[in-house]
Amino acid sequence: MQVALDWGGAGVSVDAPARRLQQADPVGWPVSADWSPLTDDFWASTAGQSLLGFLRQRLASGALIYPPRPLRALELTPLAQVRVVILGQDPYHGPGQAEGLAFSVAPGVKIPPSLRNMFKELQRDLGLPPPTHGSLVRWAQQGVLLLNTCLTVEDGQPASHAGQGWEVLTDAVIRRCSESGPPKVFLLWGAHAQKKLGLIDGDRHRVLCANHPSPLSASRGPVPFIGSGHFRAVNHWLTAQGGSAIDW
Repeated sequence: MQVALDWGGAGVSVDAPARRLQQADPVGWPVSADWSPLTDDFWASTAGQSLLGFLRQRLASGALIYPPRPLRALELTPLAQVRVVILGQDPYHGPGQAEGLAFSVAPGVKIPPSLRNMFKELQRDLGLPPPTHGSLVRWAQQGVLLLNTCLTVEDGQPASHAGQGWEVLTDAVIRRCSESGPPKVFLLWGAHAQKKLGLIDGDRHRVLCANHPSPLSASRGPVPFIGSGHFRAVNHWLTAQGGSAIDW
């Protein structure tokens, strides 16, 4: 089976199996060199080995697991280049959606509602026209770490891999971002992301919280996502620190 995906405007035919996990082997999940010590330690740990055993068992049972490269956020955004951290929860669980970056979908895939609300807030906050596709690779390449707290999911089953070990790794990633390098901005949207506040040194970093951009919550709560002004606030803070703004 083939699905046609529009990568940056050019029609490209991609094998459908390439959009799902093929085997539970970290060798096939490259990460930037400065993330390798952390991920190597994780895979050697009891939690890492247990997670790999779980993934292999699920694949052997015929489960469809997304995305094809769970560690892509750590591949595209080296630790030394992280300037902003956006925390998501679970990869998208529909065919061809998840591409290993929180909130992002490959070009040619219908933009999900939460991401559409993110683009809506970008337009309200910075006057940017809505993009024609939902890939956030360009953000990742500018130092925006798009990290889900759980990095795999089964087809049609949200949170199906929660509690299997991924959180041990992603908590370590959040701590490392907090402990190393220059101060950063952490964007915690929704209650799930805000549970990670204890992993972040709030005295060193700028932490911005709001409701999740989901249609169920984006305009509600004490700090609605729509109207939060977070994208402008990130750029104001980065430039005040002597850095460059993110080209959202």
